[in-house]
This record gives sequence, C-alpha cells and structure tokens, in this order.
Amino acid sequence: MSETAPESVDAPRVLIVDDASLVRMYYRGALERAGFVVDEALNGIEGLERVLTATYNLLVVDVNMPKMDGFSFLRALRAREPSVRSIPALMTSTEAGDGDREAARAAGANFYLVKPLREDVLVAHALALAGRRP
Repeated sequence: MSETAPESVDAPRVLIVDDASLVRMYYRGALERAGFVVDEALNGIEGLERVLTATYNLLVVDVNMPKMDGFSFLRALRAREPSVRSIPALMTSTEAGDGDREAARAAGANFYLVKPLREDVLVAHALALAGRRP
C-alpha cells in the first residue's frame, strides 16, 4: 500500500473501477500526486456498492471487467438518483474504434480515453471532469 498525504477536506475524491491491479496502481499514483483522494473497485458491482456508500467527484472506469463491465456499470449508475447519476465518468479501454467511443457515451461516459494512458493526459482529463484546476 502506498503512503499518501493527509486527506484535504476539499480534495476531490475519485473511484477507479478496473479489474487490473497494475492499472489501478498506476492511476492511483498519478491521481494522488494530482491531489485526489482515491478509492478502488475491482468491477462494476463493487463500483456501484462504493458509489452508493461514499461521495465521489469523478469515476475512472474500465470497459472490460468480470461480473459487470464498465458499460453496464455506467448504465446502472445513470439510472439512479440525481446525486449519483451526475458524477462525471472517464471511461478507459484498449478498444480504439469510433463505435467504442460512441458506446461509452451512450452508456453515460463523459469522456473516453484509449489505454495505455500517459500520466499527464489522465490527470488533465481527471482534473477537468472533477472541475479542478491543474
């Protein structure tokens, strides 16, 4: 487990929903260095449980996961009460086709990035979607 700075009361909270531990670790490091407080979920079902029990400013969601994929997770989330369905979502995937981007938007993603992600690209999009300045 990585050491993190003490949580700031106004620090943006992000939930990373991805089944790959190395991806979660990479995203966590980048986002914590950018001032985010980070939580993790291994799939969409766990992600929904976390979203319903905590407050987040941003979701970073993978497409391909076991139990519940990212598209299903976002569709389920967007069908909930306004406080939950309005959380901005950054979807990530190795799939790079126009149809994949469109499917992400249709499911409720605010933006779609293709893996592998450079740290500066991830952080810039995360800060913008969370309404924060770099």
